[in-house]
Amino acid sequence: MEQKPTPRFAFGPRNYRLMFIGLAVLAAGFVTMTLDSAPYGEGFLGITLGPILLAIGFGIEFWAVMARNGHHAAVATDAVTREELAANPVPGGAPAPASPAAPVRPTYTRPS
Repeated sequence: MEQKPTPRFAFGPRNYRLMFIGLAVLAAGFVTMTLDSAPYGEGFLGITLGPILLAIGFGIEFWAVMARNGHHAAVATDAVTREELAANPVPGGAPAPASPAAPVRPTYTRPS
């Protein structure tokens, strides 16, 4: 009986919280720029404070995408490693230590 792999999401709860915070800061930046009462939005709110909030919001969004999730599971890339992980699970979900790979003979030979 083959065990189905557990689906893993690209982002964790921390990433989504940061994304929502970033979206809120971006919305605040756009709203701040529209609240400027100077003609053509050329006052302090439209030219200085709003764009600063937008830059901070985009920075938070970038951080939210690039931040690593706190829990990493060991990932198997070939059948032997999968069997080893199934037989000897790593406690705490930490990655298994890398074992030295046996040298692989090249499959391509030059034509004579």
